Amino acid sequence: MLSRAAIRLPKAAGLTAVPGLKPRLLIQTRFLSGLGVDGSKGRSMPVRNTARATAAANGENATFTIRDGPVFHGTAFGANSNISGEAVFTTSLVGYPESMTDPSYRGQILVFTQPLIGNYGVPSNRRDEYNLLKYFESPHIQCAGVVVADVAEKYSHWTAVESLATWCAREGVPAISGVDTRAIVTYLREQGSSLARISIGDEYDADEDEGFIDPGQINLVKRVSTKAPFVVAAPDASFHVALIDCGVKENILRSLVSRGASVTVFPYDYPIHKVADNFDGVFISNGPGDPTHLQETVYNLGRLMETSPVPIMGICLGHQLLALAVGAQTIKLKYGNRAHNIPALDLTTGQCHITSQNHGYAVDASTLPSDFKEYFVNLNDGSNEGMVHKTRPIFSLQFHPEAKGGPMDSAFLFDKYLENVKLFKDNASVYRDNRPSQLMLDILSKERVGVEPTKLANAA
Repeated sequence: MLSRAAIRLPKAAGLTAVPGLKPRLLIQTRFLSGLGVDGSKGRSMPVRNTARATAAANGENATFTIRDGPVFHGTAFGANSNISGEAVFTTSLVGYPESMTDPSYRGQILVFTQPLIGNYGVPSNRRDEYNLLKYFESPHIQCAGVVVADVAEKYSHWTAVESLATWCAREGVPAISGVDTRAIVTYLREQGSSLARISIGDEYDADEDEGFIDPGQINLVKRVSTKAPFVVAAPDASFHVALIDCGVKENILRSLVSRGASVTVFPYDYPIHKVADNFDGVFISNGPGDPTHLQETVYNLGRLMETSPVPIMGICLGHQLLALAVGAQTIKLKYGNRAHNIPALDLTTGQCHITSQNHGYAVDASTLPSDFKEYFVNLNDGSNEGMVHKTRPIFSLQFHPEAKGGPMDSAFLFDKYLENVKLFKDNASVYRDNRPSQLMLDILSKERVGVEPTKLANAA
């Protein structure tokens, strides 16, 4: 038992006795007194020049304005800049670094229902053994702005290197605290996701409609997708998977390479059907925005399924794109599903899984073709959460089975996908070693290419 273990501690230099204070309490007192008010010590965030970085706006007056809706006054933190986007809310209790760096949130103002955000600070951009970001889902904050009821000015966690306010300022992302997020979420649940704006300083005139940028009219995937292929190698890889990057999360890549599949990541509009025979499987990632903007990707996926028997899996936006490719339709949800605690029913087994989700669009299950069947259904709103082909190794999911910052109930679906890949490879009439060659590993980048965030108004 730990409570009975005798632990010999070296005498701390400069430790003097205090009358009436036991040695163990003296050591604890010295340790606590050494903690700085700014949080954990001993680590630092590597300096990265970010084009969006601004001076901190901490403590200034700020306004959160919903278009044709209420106005909320609070206190600014983060970047000293004004932004607009689509206001959405998440009910996740933890995982704000992962949520804020999720490319699926590009162009959106993220409203947290959890009252206090920032209490465990922000971790470093350290990479793991696969050269993937250990604590983030992409290299930068992806959401346009942040709205919280209360922000923690002081933080404490062993992985933390800076505060939420410092991180937002360095990334050029404005944020507001001291507002009634309950009233905001109530409005959004009644009216649906709405355009909104965060203004620092003077109140923004809500009548100036041109001040609101609608990310739904922009091809956001073009902004977040890698601009050139890159490779993530798995040690002693058994398989080689091609991944269509619509805004892939780091933990999706990790979930594949940790299971023995090297991954080559292609831009969202790459004609994957032309090279599919060089891979053991194809994967379509998550991403932001309206799937109907990606007609070229939809066409490529349709050609892929016509010309190749390769196993396919899609997640989130990847699920929607795959559905469009087979002739189904998508719909925009009233306020979307964004949380780490949403129940999804597996229609093939009758089991319910608690899932992590982040999407504003869904597949209309009634439009699925006859060779596909519904796989999962959302038990909160009844929306579609997946589809599976009746005879071929093709399936897709609306939720996130990799669930970084959320439940891992459905992580087994990555195992199912790679089981399909193995079966496909074992049954091939001619064996092909599709694993990446050393030349390929030497030539291709090892991380995303050209994904520095820019304001939505800067480009189409």
